[in-house]
Amino acid sequence: MMLRQGLHLVRALYRNGFKLTGLAGRQSLGQAQLPAPQPVRALTVSSWPFSSPPRDYSLPNESWTPEMQRLYDHYNALCEAETEEEKKRGPWRRLPSYNRTLKYATGGRCLSKVLQAKARLFTRNIEEPGASFEYVVFLNKQEKSCVCVFQAGHLLEGPPGHVHGGAIATIIDSVTGTLATYLSGPVMTANLNINYRSPIPLGSVVLVHSALEKVEGRKTSISCRVMSSDGGKLHTDATGLFVSISVGHLFGA
Repeated sequence: MMLRQGLHLVRALYRNGFKLTGLAGRQSLGQAQLPAPQPVRALTVSSWPFSSPPRDYSLPNESWTPEMQRLYDHYNALCEAETEEEKKRGPWRRLPSYNRTLKYATGGRCLSKVLQAKARLFTRNIEEPGASFEYVVFLNKQEKSCVCVFQAGHLLEGPPGHVHGGAIATIIDSVTGTLATYLSGPVMTANLNINYRSPIPLGSVVLVHSALEKVEGRKTSISCRVMSSDGGKLHTDATGLFVSISVGHLFGA
């Protein structure tokens, strides 16, 4: 019985590519035949250092209303100035927006690992398009000003059917802080003074205009007005004071 099982095993091994070598009273098994070599795949290296390019939240998506898209197209067209001879860069610049500014900044990949891996930018922490902060900022460095096209989603409700005052303060702080950063380098908010003039309906589109008032040493003062998309109604006005800091200050140095 055992002899018959052994013979079956030998035949099975032989059929599967093993070689048998017989010596007097002894059997040994050789190595399996190697498969034919496969063609080598060429390696491709992406220019982006991460697994996939980051999502730019400032680009249009399906939640944008026609008014939001119209204003985006208007300011985006100002980013390129046409002359009789050629197209050249205009005075305006659209600022990309990510959910982790540090990670996608130069050298920020390693720093982001030191900080909390799950950290997300407050205004970009909702993946559902149109649910909270939909906005895009256009910067004019020549005029030292910027404009933000802002559409408030249903998660930002305060008074029924209108935007929460804290959400309005958030977008003002974000826009004025962005302008101060581009003009003065790394800054932190020292003071934000806001006057609420007229409520903003949920889902409506407003323009957040910010401009430099003055720079005194480490202090940068920015003014801000939140207007209806047609410029006919003032919803909010504010002033912000920002203080320049060293990058080490963010890490407790």
